Amino acid sequence: MPTLDRQDNVFVLDLGDGENRFHPDWITSVNAALGEVEKAEGPRALVTTATGKFYSNGLDLEWLSAHADQQQSYRSSVHELFARMLSLPVITVAALQGHTFAAGAMFSLAHDFRVMRADRGFWCLPEADINIPFTPGMCALIQSRLAPQTAHEAMVTARRYGGSDAAAAGIVDRATDEDAVRPTAVEIAQANLSKAGDTLATIKARMYAPALAVLRGAAGPLG
Repeated sequence: MPTLDRQDNVFVLDLGDGENRFHPDWITSVNAALGEVEKAEGPRALVTTATGKFYSNGLDLEWLSAHADQQQSYRSSVHELFARMLSLPVITVAALQGHTFAAGAMFSLAHDFRVMRADRGFWCLPEADINIPFTPGMCALIQSRLAPQTAHEAMVTARRYGGSDAAAAGIVDRATDEDAVRPTAVEIAQANLSKAGDTLATIKARMYAPALAVLRGAAGPLG
């Protein structure tokens, strides 16, 4: 399960050491961590990362198939997590040390910056291959954070981007050696500690108002 640590003024949220799928308990744990970051005072920033092969492999489809009657509430909780990260009143940096797929990739896009391992691991939106359409909220998030041509290619072809290709496409801001992923993310966070607060929250809320409105509104079923 996710764990939150603090290195001086940089919060580091480790999403876990498994596939880090969006199980309801996992979502609750991430939200609790974000709440701690929000209520903290003074200069601060947030880095998210994980331990092991995956940053996040996306929705918990096994849980969802066993709880079809909860699809709507589950969808809303996923969308709200995206919206919360997108509008968090601190600078956020995703340190992508492993595979980042589907909703995990969308979660990474909700961060202000992304650092990815260059030599191994893929960033991918596989929905076209696994026959699960993007919800309107997911579309709004992806298209608000990627250049139109990149969003088009990623969404309709399910391309798997390695770190260097992801950096070239503007999906991530930096591609580095494995050992440098987390330190680089922390460095970016430390450089932006003073941005935390109400002004940053207002800027994000206004910049991403259309996407936030869709994510927090009626956005259709998953699948």
